[in-house]
Amino acid sequence: MSSIVTLISGRGSNFEAIVKTAQKERWPVKFAGVIANHSASKGLDFARSQGIPAFAIEHKEHATRESFDAALIRKIDELGADLVVLAGFMRILTPSFIRHFEGRLLNIHPALLPAFPGLHTHERALEAGVKEHGATVHFVNEGVDEGPIICQASVPVLAGDTTDSLASRVLTAEHQIYPRAVKWFLDGRLRIEGNQVKIQPPEPQFFKL
Repeated sequence: MSSIVTLISGRGSNFEAIVKTAQKERWPVKFAGVIANHSASKGLDFARSQGIPAFAIEHKEHATRESFDAALIRKIDELGADLVVLAGFMRILTPSFIRHFEGRLLNIHPALLPAFPGLHTHERALEAGVKEHGATVHFVNEGVDEGPIICQASVPVLAGDTTDSLASRVLTAEHQIYPRAVKWFLDGRLRIEGNQVKIQPPEPQFFKL
């Protein structure tokens, strides 16, 4: 049985979506733990309500990113993670952390990468006047939001959209594709070829919602 450790910073809604999907579909998986970078994270409460071990490693208690990431690595390894899932973890990870978990570190980004990497994606999408926006699940590498793409979902940008309304629509898409990508990984179906991800046996990796 594979083990997942999830990293969060806030309410962890994508983590919640993954857990609920796993429960509904009866995945053979162990949620070994959730780690937040501050104790006020609401996602820790959800984890505890599900009997999932929940931990806070306060980034402010570490003088450097390297020290904080080293503490994260120790805890994740202690929990025995086969897969590390970033679910709204608002910290830039060091190269040493990324290398340590290479090939088993997933993230979801609120944009159709390679468009709009980094922060403030919804504002930037509206400013650019794009007709479609969305979300991307990808493996994490040392580039910012540059890792191999596992799957994407697009949503229309509607007339009169605000940052909040667009963000809400994208978040709904995130909750649909992140559990799917995690299950593909757990089932051993993902193959990284260069900077592309292939699914065996093949099935769609792009969804219009």
